[in-house]
Amino acid sequence: MKNARVEVKNEAKATVSRELFGSFVEHMGRCVYGGIYDPSDPSADEDGFRTDVLELAKEMGVSIVRYPGGNFVSGYNWEDGVGPKEQRPTRLDLAWRSIESNQFGLNEFMAWIKKLSAEPIMAMNLGTRGVSEAAQLVEYANTDHGTALSELRKEHGVKDPHGVKYWCLGNEMDGPWQIGHKNASDYGKLAKETAKAVRLVDPDVKLVACGSSFEEMPTFGDWEQTVLELCHEEVDLISLHAYYEKYGDDTLSFLASSARMDRFINRVAAIADQVAEKKGSDKKINLAFDEWNVWYQEKFEGVNNLEFRSAPRLIEDEYSVEDAVVVGSLLMTLLKNSERVSMACQAQLVNIIGPIRTEPGVPAWRQTTFYPFAITSKVAGFEVLDTAVDAEKQDCKLFKDLPMADFVVTRSPGGDAVVIFCLNRQLEEETHLEIDLAMISEEMKIVATHCLGGGELEKTNSQNYPENVTPTSLEKCEFSSGLLKASLPPVSWSVIELSV
Repeated sequence: MKNARVEVKNEAKATVSRELFGSFVEHMGRCVYGGIYDPSDPSADEDGFRTDVLELAKEMGVSIVRYPGGNFVSGYNWEDGVGPKEQRPTRLDLAWRSIESNQFGLNEFMAWIKKLSAEPIMAMNLGTRGVSEAAQLVEYANTDHGTALSELRKEHGVKDPHGVKYWCLGNEMDGPWQIGHKNASDYGKLAKETAKAVRLVDPDVKLVACGSSFEEMPTFGDWEQTVLELCHEEVDLISLHAYYEKYGDDTLSFLASSARMDRFINRVAAIADQVAEKKGSDKKINLAFDEWNVWYQEKFEGVNNLEFRSAPRLIEDEYSVEDAVVVGSLLMTLLKNSERVSMACQAQLVNIIGPIRTEPGVPAWRQTTFYPFAITSKVAGFEVLDTAVDAEKQDCKLFKDLPMADFVVTRSPGGDAVVIFCLNRQLEEETHLEIDLAMISEEMKIVATHCLGGGELEKTNSQNYPENVTPTSLEKCEFSSGLLKASLPPVSWSVIELSV
């Protein structure tokens, strides 16, 4: 058995934003059509929304949803998706080689997200379109000034402005695969001018500039530097995207995904701070990790091999217990960095590498990755407490000096509850955990424990066996006189809830 010791200090190092628990709905595959929207399904409500998916999204605790893309948005005309449905044009979506019916658009999304009781984050097309079209979209969505576009929205049955606060200035514009791909200088100038125009329409918006599509991009670093030097004062956040997968049988490198995410976050934050210092600005650019997940991209044949179809089945990965452990660890990293990461969106919500899966005519089900998100969003406290961790380190192929155990501790607003998130990266051995909580309180009781992993890592949930995997409890966990002791199973993600 390995050992890990954690000392928890009575000091908060960050405040947890509820917007860390975001999701992503893109016009891709069966995420929209057959996912959140399917008027022909028995579960559909009067608006055509699948109520089983809606209820599971509520159970997940989704707080904010990014829409409509993704790569899709860079070739999308938002006007196609508003107005009478029988008059909406059917288009080719070049990003995912799909046929887009436009039966679901901006106003349907806003009606859906209202039922979810979540907030929207809208992406603008800065691939094939530009400043004027972005400003017009914000005018249609957010204004009530008696203009042609605000009156058009009312004609479409939406009397009150949507009041969308968060807007993405394009999507992955650094990527050569992106329709309308631009270099950093051209994008930075476009982002600046778009931001200026949009703020003239609605000065209260929060704007997200495109960062690198992933850390391994050859332009990473230089892209952030150039873009922020051009639009630093006009934007509020810069985006990060990252997907992680297991290569071969290299489990330890897969379990290092959260450490790699942590490194990515710190690198981008450092660049943003360097730009602010260079410009003599007191403005702090926060981070929007608005695409993250486990995605087995090696299994995806690529869009060039696809035939144009309506709502094709794309990247509907079936997730294992091991995948759920990694997703839990990624959520821990977002909590750990919540001082700087003020928003995050797991991509995507349903079917497309989603924690929720659907098939026509049967109830939607939870994938294994549903559980770490739902548990974390429900129990994570208001503050992230400072900790000192003593744990063994090992090298793996994708990361050096990898801590073999990781921990995040949060506290509720009133200080009456403490939650400990634990990751054991040991492949075969338990980790004996001792956490000194005396600085918080010597009088606590364990309320609940949750655990994923520890064995049968290949198990999945499916349509026929939707509850094949559910969280279990830690078998060995006790608290006495300010000291918590627990045994963490190998390759596991665990949560320990305590009340003061």
